[in-house]
Amino acid sequence: MSLDATNWAWRVQLQQKKGGSSKPLKKLLLLSLADRAGEDHCCYPSVGRLVEDTEMDRKTVLKIIDELIEDGLILDTGERKGRTKQVKVYRLMGVNGRETVPTLVHLDTKNNELKSPNNGTVPTMEPSQQSDERVPTFRGKSPNVGTRNLLKNLSDESKNKKDWLCFKKLENEIREADGSIDFAVIAKSTWAGREKRAFEIYNAEKNLCDDLMNFYFADWLINAYRSKYSDSAKSQGSKFSTAAKANQLSEKQIHVFATKLAHHPEFAGRYSEPGDSYEKLAAKIAVKLEDPAQAKKWEGYLKQVGFTGVLEGSA
Repeated sequence: MSLDATNWAWRVQLQQKKGGSSKPLKKLLLLSLADRAGEDHCCYPSVGRLVEDTEMDRKTVLKIIDELIEDGLILDTGERKGRTKQVKVYRLMGVNGRETVPTLVHLDTKNNELKSPNNGTVPTMEPSQQSDERVPTFRGKSPNVGTRNLLKNLSDESKNKKDWLCFKKLENEIREADGSIDFAVIAKSTWAGREKRAFEIYNAEKNLCDDLMNFYFADWLINAYRSKYSDSAKSQGSKFSTAAKANQLSEKQIHVFATKLAHHPEFAGRYSEPGDSYEKLAAKIAVKLEDPAQAKKWEGYLKQVGFTGVLEGSA
């Protein structure tokens, strides 16, 4: 999910055309697209997904998409995704990121050297220390705000950010989920990198934004720590029988059924909170399903979404 895209979708002014769809319906579909946009402001939800998100019929969804394209708010990039390579990729037009823009200043027209047809309002320029090219100066209240000084104003993590992982977000998610786990133990462990690679492989085909990747990875690490790497897990690992494990949800089953339960109308209506997206609700459900007792309580719902086994524990 792109915060910039969502903010843009809320603020954009929609047109009401004669014979066209109502503005509230267009706004709802635009918000659904923005909610699934990545950092490049592109998204590719299927028509079925949009129908499920907005609760509009397929014909209405397709009509509104055509109107949004006609209004210049979205663009069909021509790229196709999905297993069948038929899911259209749309770009949200007009979304502005939060990057700094050059300050414009008026040139002094009294200077004889500047009397030319190209005289006007342009970014101020200064020589780059690395080459003969001239680069825009980004003015601000601090003398350290400039292209040459930009890196030293950022944290080490911001300078070196090359992927989705944010240690600060990850630490906060783990502490909120289980305050008894010492994040420093996980961060300094030799197994965390291995779990990160496994997590990335598992989610390679999913279109998840950075925030959701950190959110899900926190649950992944907590589950791995509890089940494999904590002292108690190591000491008791040999005590679990094959039969006992067969009566519990596997890690893959947890993620599959958590997603299905998040889309289950009755279940989602009872356990979701205002503002929860399907992805966020699924993540919360996955954490709960890791507890065998809680999974047993929800066994009736699990069977409604395809679970065929029998879970251990009291109902």
